[in-house]
Amino acid sequence: MVGPIAVTSYGKLQGRGEGGVNVWRGIPFAAPPVGELRFRAPQPPEAWSGIRDASEFGPVSHQPADTRGTRFGGKTPLHSEDCLYLNIWTPAAYDEPLPVMVWIHGGTFVTGAGSQPQFDGTSFAEHGKVILVTINYRLGPFGFIHMSPFGQEFASNQGLLDQIAALEWVKLNIAAFGGDPQRVTVFGESAGSMSIAALLAMPAAKGLFTHAIMQSGAAQTLPSEQGKYIAAALLAELGIAPDGDTSLLHTFSSEQIIEAAARMTKKLTGGSIGMLFQPVVDGNTLPVEPAQAVKDGVACDIPLLIGTNRDEGNLFFRAEAPEADFDESLKALEQMMGTGSLKEIASHYSSTWEGQAEILTDLYFWGTSVTLAESQLKYAPVWMYRFDGTIPSHPMLNKAVHSAEIVYVFNNLSHLTHLRADIHPDMQKLAEVMHDAWIAFAHRGNPATTEVLWPRYNLEERATLIFDEDTQVVYDPESEKRKRIATMLA
Repeated sequence: MVGPIAVTSYGKLQGRGEGGVNVWRGIPFAAPPVGELRFRAPQPPEAWSGIRDASEFGPVSHQPADTRGTRFGGKTPLHSEDCLYLNIWTPAAYDEPLPVMVWIHGGTFVTGAGSQPQFDGTSFAEHGKVILVTINYRLGPFGFIHMSPFGQEFASNQGLLDQIAALEWVKLNIAAFGGDPQRVTVFGESAGSMSIAALLAMPAAKGLFTHAIMQSGAAQTLPSEQGKYIAAALLAELGIAPDGDTSLLHTFSSEQIIEAAARMTKKLTGGSIGMLFQPVVDGNTLPVEPAQAVKDGVACDIPLLIGTNRDEGNLFFRAEAPEADFDESLKALEQMMGTGSLKEIASHYSSTWEGQAEILTDLYFWGTSVTLAESQLKYAPVWMYRFDGTIPSHPMLNKAVHSAEIVYVFNNLSHLTHLRADIHPDMQKLAEVMHDAWIAFAHRGNPATTEVLWPRYNLEERATLIFDEDTQVVYDPESEKRKRIATMLA
């Protein structure tokens, strides 16, 4: 069967018709960042003649193995440095240019891909009448190593530059798929949300999107000197001195880079929680720390929808997991957040695994998101949410843990069967409510719907929509805790 054909500036693409939706997969938005293009800014893709098949997903960035078998639905996709591909879902029929939503996946900057089953865009396209785009970007040592101090040919924040390259491709080509390049919403979770914070502050991303949704992640970066130290440690593992011949970097195999990065990570973290691979304030691609840049108005006129899950930390600290030392966990959190001592605020939490989960939720996720929301209020409308949805009988989803909201946002609850979870009508109702709010935001820049009133966030009332079996607006939830955290983060 002949699939739908889109004519892009690089050539023709043949996708697949899947019911009421057309899908194009594995579209190259940049040249393969391999060989001498390793550790460099992404380059435009090459044009092709004829019609290119776009029925299958492209390779994913090299990443640690999916030990639980849930990341890619039990399958093992091809891993490769040649990973810069995007995917597009569109309604099969539409009358006018449609708003575009670009999903930036999470995974602590070391795992994930736009091809993960839970990110399937069918419902957004068919029910929401939006163009849904998912993207890959370079991860781990290939995408987030501060290489620019070691040669002008190298880039830093390679993964973020990949995201910008994807957004540039969308701006140039999305009209061929029925999308409106002047109505682009970026949305992402965890590292994807932290990426959006960085994109708000990056000069090269200016004008590439009009709305932003940030799920469970605010500004998170390394200072330049720390990034340089980590890069030098990776070079040392590869046998290259800081002033050595860095032109050799393109001669190593992917496996050698990955193995060196693993050795370096173990040496620098000692096995504790930490994020060595993440955006870096390099003074060039990312000139200013994102939280400060937003406070200074760099994201002027970009409406923001932002929120967290009630029990984020319970994904990382659980009863069945080996209990981490509280002081060590606190020290790691201080390093990740770049704060001074957290001992005073930590005195308000128990030293059990539950206390460690709660302090991670409150400080790393919720507190920083509230701060970012407050900073943006002067420049554009802001809406705040909290996801409280749980599955009481499930060993992990009995809490509203980190990333639990994603399948609700995408209205893809069937993915929960991979986690051995039963799907109930109240869960489907919650998915529809949340899904509709994201769609409304993409269409109108306001997530309120006829079913759910959602007041804008402000410093006086702090209206927060609590997504749960009984979704409702709560004003300044956990007010005293919020004030205590704000004092520490100030």
